[in-house]
Amino acid sequence: MLSGLKRLFKRTPEPNRQLGPSDIDLEAVPNHVAIIMDGNGRWAKQRNMPRIAGHRAGMQMVKEITNVADDIGIKVLTLYAFSTENWKRPTEEVDFLMRLPEEWLKKELATLIARNCQIRILGEVDRLPEHTRRVVVDAEEKTKANTGLILNIALNYGSRLEIINAIKQIAGDVTSGTLSIDDIDEATVDRALLTSGLPDPDLLIRTSGEVRLSNFLLWQSAYTEMWFTDVYWPDFKRENFLEAIRAYQGRGRRFGGLK
Repeated sequence: MLSGLKRLFKRTPEPNRQLGPSDIDLEAVPNHVAIIMDGNGRWAKQRNMPRIAGHRAGMQMVKEITNVADDIGIKVLTLYAFSTENWKRPTEEVDFLMRLPEEWLKKELATLIARNCQIRILGEVDRLPEHTRRVVVDAEEKTKANTGLILNIALNYGSRLEIINAIKQIAGDVTSGTLSIDDIDEATVDRALLTSGLPDPDLLIRTSGEVRLSNFLLWQSAYTEMWFTDVYWPDFKRENFLEAIRAYQGRGRRFGGLK
């Protein structure tokens, strides 16, 4: 069953063939790509390395994929970095993951600014350790006027919590009289979500062979095209990303209607 599902969502790469931008239609790239960056720990285990080594290797791919997305004209890239459920992991691993944004932004923020990228953090930022919160808020502030690629980093993010908070906000508006219950529609919910003002993902990619959403952008992904690959995130390179884009471009999106 699992292998059959993967065939539905994944295109088999051509042997000995590396894709480049000329292999995709640059006039038809998705506006918004979301990625569940999975498999860091298993990548490290295969190499008899600690899990944190896999997370550090995975951060290198963030730079590569962000650059490719920017180069081909994608407008929004959303990366699932740390979920609300990831706090259940060993303390040592969580502490390391909370230090990674500072390490990565220290190296890459100047380049992102030069590329005109805007950084946004999706998630419960106030619940992050102070040193992590300080760094990501500073990155948002320094890039808020940029008009190029929007890089969303989902950090301490959980879609169910996001939806619950949106419901509370809408309920508060109804209670205060600023919103009529009869006026609640999809646009009302969209405005109450952390992704307010952004297009829904056109394409969602998950690495490592897992075939599930893991509490990521559940509302926003109602009509998102999905693409799964067995490649672990630290090995997910430029050509893998372009393979996913090419597969997306070969699909017919009908949004419940007919062509």
